[in-house]
Amino acid sequence: QVQLVESGGGLVQPGGSLRLSCAASGSIASIYVMGWFRQAPGKQRELVATVTKGGSTDYTDSVKGRFTISRDNIKNTVYLQMNSLKPEDTAVYYCNSPSPTTRLGWGQGTQVTVSS
Repeated sequence: QVQLVESGGGLVQPGGSLRLSCAASGSIASIYVMGWFRQAPGKQRELVATVTKGGSTDYTDSVKGRFTISRDNIKNTVYLQMNSLKPEDTAVYYCNSPSPTTRLGWGQGTQVTVSS
């Protein structure tokens, strides 16, 4: 079973940047779409960005123009570059496949806190 380990979170001021990484213990090259999710306190987990094997990306409206998702199928890693961070971006961030048929076990996530 492939395991996912997210890292790169932390405390940042509004307007700051963070780069999240998600390292898989096995190959993710066969997984067509990978994504980053986030879950804020008291809210449901939401999908914020996706990237296909070929590099096509999609974003939820609230992060368009600020976040960039990418993947390295050789290193089995998915990245999320987050710029112009806002307090409402505060959440635990997870990566996984959005498709139930290729969903992996959830990692522990990485906490992102945007606060002055």
